[in-house]
Amino acid sequence: MRKERTGLARSLRRRETSAETKLWSRLRNRQVDGWKFRRQEPFGAYVLDFLCIDASLAVEVDGGTHSEPIELERDAVRTSFLQDSGLRVLRFKNGDVLNNIDGVVESIYQALGQRPAPAPGETQRSGAPYRRGRPLPEGRDVSEQVDEQSHAQTTHH
Repeated sequence: MRKERTGLARSLRRRETSAETKLWSRLRNRQVDGWKFRRQEPFGAYVLDFLCIDASLAVEVDGGTHSEPIELERDAVRTSFLQDSGLRVLRFKNGDVLNNIDGVVESIYQALGQRPAPAPGETQRSGAPYRRGRPLPEGRDVSEQVDEQSHAQTTHH
């Protein structure tokens, strides 16, 4: 199942809409205050347009069909699943992205809390300190690890 979603995500990346292309050009390479976004990212049974894992933020760009009643219902179910999974969800219409990209990026920045991203490799997930994706040994925190590294560097020189 995961392979199917990954294949679909790759296909969607190759066929992205002009609005998705425009927004990706502003989100890629940590351009929004250092926050890393992924595009067409598999998540559960869905493929998200954009996902910032460190901020638990999904950004969806909706085309014209998303104003149809059946699509509105599907979007509501999808949004509910994503929120129940711990993500915040922002939705923008294609026209908003194409005609007001600065406003869209500002809304995303606001949702990120107007703060810079954590340093690459260091994030807080589930309240536990992480370093390069690995949990620290029990009873230790990031400041202890940094202190040890600093001490080791000063004593070996």
